[in-house]
Amino acid sequence: MGWLIMSERELNRVEVLAQVDDGRLTVDNAANMLELTRRQIFRLLKRYRQDGAAAIRHKARGKPPNNHIHKAKRDYALSLIKESYADFGPTLATEMLAEHHGFKVSRETVRKWMQEDGIWLSRKQRRTFHQPRLRRECFGELVQIDGSDHRWFEDRGDPCTLLVFIDDATSRLMELRFVTAESTFSYFEALESYLLKHGRPVAFYSDKHSVFRVPKPNEHMTGMTQFGRALAELNIEIICANSSQAKGRVERANRTLQDRLVKELRIAGVSNMEDGNAFLSGFVNRYNAKFSKAPAKPDNLHRALNIAPDRLAEVFCLRDKRYVARDLTLKYDRKRIRLEVNDLTRGLVGKYVDVYEMPDGRIQVRAKGVALPCSIFDPHQQRVTHAAITENKHLSAVLAHIKAQQDKERMPPKVKPVSAKNNYEKNGRRNTGWNTLADRKRIAESKASQGCDS
Repeated sequence: MGWLIMSERELNRVEVLAQVDDGRLTVDNAANMLELTRRQIFRLLKRYRQDGAAAIRHKARGKPPNNHIHKAKRDYALSLIKESYADFGPTLATEMLAEHHGFKVSRETVRKWMQEDGIWLSRKQRRTFHQPRLRRECFGELVQIDGSDHRWFEDRGDPCTLLVFIDDATSRLMELRFVTAESTFSYFEALESYLLKHGRPVAFYSDKHSVFRVPKPNEHMTGMTQFGRALAELNIEIICANSSQAKGRVERANRTLQDRLVKELRIAGVSNMEDGNAFLSGFVNRYNAKFSKAPAKPDNLHRALNIAPDRLAEVFCLRDKRYVARDLTLKYDRKRIRLEVNDLTRGLVGKYVDVYEMPDGRIQVRAKGVALPCSIFDPHQQRVTHAAITENKHLSAVLAHIKAQQDKERMPPKVKPVSAKNNYEKNGRRNTGWNTLADRKRIAESKASQGCDS
C-alpha cells in the first residue's frame, strides 16, 4: 500500500477510534477527547471499520485546492513582470497587473511567484553584513573623530555636543571636549589640544560632515574645507567614512559615553560645559585604564609638530581670498572692510588679498604674509539670513544665536518703498504744477529765445 501522510490530528483520531472499536473507550469519552459530536464519532468509526486507518485522512489531501491558479496564468503574470516591471516590488507589481492588465491576484501570491522565479529576493536574502575591520597595528596610525549631540547634563543644563577623538589601534580616548555644536572652530580647538598633548597622527577618520568634506564641489572650488586645509598644512591626512559602521570604534564609544559619562557627571554635580571640560581629564584616565587595548605593534606613529606652537593660531583660523576694489575696500562675511591708504595698499587695487578670521572674531587682511591695517567700514549686527539653509548638526547653535539676538533690544526694521530700489529720495518740495512737463518745456524755450536775442 505504501506510505500514508497523515497530520497529527488525524493520527490522534485513529488512536481514539481504535480504542473505541476495542471497547476500551466509550463514544461519549471519545467525543469529549476529540471535541466532536457523538454523531460525528459514529461516522468516523464506520469509515474506520470499513477501510481502516487510511479512511480517516482528509479527502482533499493530495488534490489541487479549489482556489488554485492555473500554471498558464502564473506564467503569464511572470512574463508581464519580466517585460515591464522587472525592478518593481511585489506590492507595486500587483497594483500594475490589476490596473493595466486586469489580472487580479493577491500580493503574497505575486511575492511567492517572484521569489520562486528569482525576480525578487526576500528580506532575509537581501540582508547585507558589514564585515568587521581589523584594528590598525600602531598607536597614532588612525584616529577616529566624531561629535555626539546629547543631553549630557540631563535636565541640569542645555544639550551640547561632545567631540570624541579615539585611537583605532588601542581604543584609547585621545581627546574629549564639550562644545555648543560641531563647527570648524570647535574642531580647531579640540585639535590644537590634541596636538599639544600627543603630536601629529598619520590620519583622522571622520564622517561626511561639512566640516571635513565639501558636499558638492565644482570646478570653481578646491574641494577642501577649512579643516582639511589646516590638516594639509600640518601634513595630516583626513579620510571620510562611507557609513557609520565603518567608524564603529567611535560610534560604540559614543554609546558607552552616553551611559557612563552622563551618570558620572550627575554624581559629580556638573551642569555646564566649562565644568564638564574640567571634569573630562580625570574621566579619560579612568576610561582608558578600563577599556583601552594594547596595540599589535609597540610603535608610536605620532610625530612632532612641524610648526612652532605659537603659530598654530595662524593655522586654526578661517582663510579666504577677497578682491580689492578701487576704493580700497573688500567684502567679507556681509561686512565691508576698508584698507588704510599707504604705499603698500595702493598697489593692491584689482588684486586678491588673504582674509584671516580668528576664533575670537577678529579679522586680519594680509598681502604676501604682511598684515594690513584695516577697519570695518559699515559694520552692522550679523543675523541669520531669512530662510537660511541650516544643517541638522548646526541647528542647536543657530537657534541659540537667534535667541540671543532676539533678547537684545533692536530697532524695528525700516520698510522702504518700491521706489527706493532706484535710489529715489524725497526732496520735500511739492509739485504745484509749475514744474510739469509743459511748463518745463515752455521755460526752456524762453531761455533759448533770450539767449538768441542777446
